[in-house]
Amino acid sequence: MTAVEPQIPTDARPDALEVGTTATTAVKGRSRIPWRFLGGRAAFYLFTLWAAITINFFLPRLMKGDAVDAYLARNRTVSPEAADALRALLGLDTDKTLLQQYGEYWALLLRGDLGVSLLHGLRPVTEVISQSLPWTIGLVGFATIVSFLIGTIGGAIVGWRRGSRADALIPITTFLSTIPYFWLGLLAIAVFSVNLKWFPIGKAYGVGVSPEFTPEFIGQVIHHGTLPAVTIIIASLGGWMLGMRNMMLTVLDEDYITVAQAKGMPRGRVLWGYAARNAVLPQIQSFALSIGFIVGGTIVMEMVFSYPGVGKLLLDATNAKDYALMQGVFLVITLSVLVANILADVAYAFLDPRTRQTEA
Repeated sequence: MTAVEPQIPTDARPDALEVGTTATTAVKGRSRIPWRFLGGRAAFYLFTLWAAITINFFLPRLMKGDAVDAYLARNRTVSPEAADALRALLGLDTDKTLLQQYGEYWALLLRGDLGVSLLHGLRPVTEVISQSLPWTIGLVGFATIVSFLIGTIGGAIVGWRRGSRADALIPITTFLSTIPYFWLGLLAIAVFSVNLKWFPIGKAYGVGVSPEFTPEFIGQVIHHGTLPAVTIIIASLGGWMLGMRNMMLTVLDEDYITVAQAKGMPRGRVLWGYAARNAVLPQIQSFALSIGFIVGGTIVMEMVFSYPGVGKLLLDATNAKDYALMQGVFLVITLSVLVANILADVAYAFLDPRTRQTEA
């Protein structure tokens, strides 16, 4: 007597189109929290944070000279007694070993004390960074997000309509991305600031305007930041569009795209629900790194447009050998990159259910 194989209802059978794609939905009742995966990622990021902070401490101290020597080179009228007092204030006259200084650095760091900046008149490093960070995040962050969205959506459409006139956008945007940014910025200033006088030449706001939350000040910030933001978008648009377009061409040759089209699904659903959703996955990691390095600023942009930001702050601190300020800026950049990568992991798992199902 042969056993009768149980019949699976037709409604309970998985759709062949849904299997193996990021559109796959998790089976209810079988999902569980991947504690092993989360623990491994947490350990990895904690180790990375420790390594970055350790390098952040030792690297400036391997440089020749110190902040006081650089300060004396710029101000030769400082007396030897004043120079000794500055070294004592900055902790440069101590006979402690690097290991002891490393332990004290961690103790101060856990208390939120990043030291004082000699370059900025012995002001706390946290105060100096907090004044420059919003400008960088507001301008470069906004421009990076807009560039990513336009490039990704545009690349998906161009890849979907391959062989059409839309392909002409790829060489145009790629050519604009190959132009050196300083040349693109100077060209924009010459055309739109000097000749047409549509935008100011530089700075974050006009002379005589007090930085306060008023309509006049907000209008000044937007007016001064439009030209730098547009140049950043133009300079980075080609990479996002080209990358998304190439991934779309790869995804469109997959079998599940052919099956979706054969089943008569709407073109919009196939484009955004299947093709673009899979093609955007490699873009997520690149976007996370771009978001993380936003706080590093765009040094060239800040120099061309005389814009205040963290990038120029880091450059000045490096030239002045201002250890405390250098370490503070590096720490902010490190934390931003780590947080951006954590968010990228979460977004990747959300967009690709296969990731969290496999890890579970």
